[in-house]
Amino acid sequence: MRNSCLAFAALAATLALASPAAAQDAPAAPEPKVNMLIIFGDDKCPESTDDVINVCAIKVEAERYRIPKELRESSSPANEAWNNKVLAYQTVGASGTNSCSPTGAGGWTGCSAQLINAAYAEKKNSSDVKFGELIAAEREKRLSTIDADAAATQARVEQAEKEHEARQRALEEEQQKAEADAVVPAELNAAPPKN
Repeated sequence: MRNSCLAFAALAATLALASPAAAQDAPAAPEPKVNMLIIFGDDKCPESTDDVINVCAIKVEAERYRIPKELRESSSPANEAWNNKVLAYQTVGASGTNSCSPTGAGGWTGCSAQLINAAYAEKKNSSDVKFGELIAAEREKRLSTIDADAAATQARVEQAEKEHEARQRALEEEQQKAEADAVVPAELNAAPPKN
């Protein structure tokens, strides 16, 4: 009996030590593949499965056959217009005031203007969201309805004024009628004049 207990204890210890090692050797479950798709219009996003997770970005139908917005405009020097390259050479050899060069008196004075112009050009060609255009569009949308809203408000105010005036007139007429009724009996009850 004692031998069987020792054998059982040895077997249990072996299994307890072997199970963490076996768990490490077991292959891990494969990570699901993530499939990112761009869907246009009313197209349906494919259903995700256990192996594949589908993530869909929905764009309007008009964008289906267009070059992606990120690639339409570029600030790369290779895509610069020939005219801009020629304009860049107009200042070659310029020195002196407003030239942003180390030569000539006041050559440094044009550097800030050059930096400002470069910043405005970069901002103009930027592919980022143009907040000024978004604000202008929202302002235009609000201003497009302001006349109609003002006319509707004015019509409501005028209607309320007419109703108020009608109530005032009705009250005044009732008061005048009540006063006239009160005055007539007093004249009738008065003694006739003596001759």
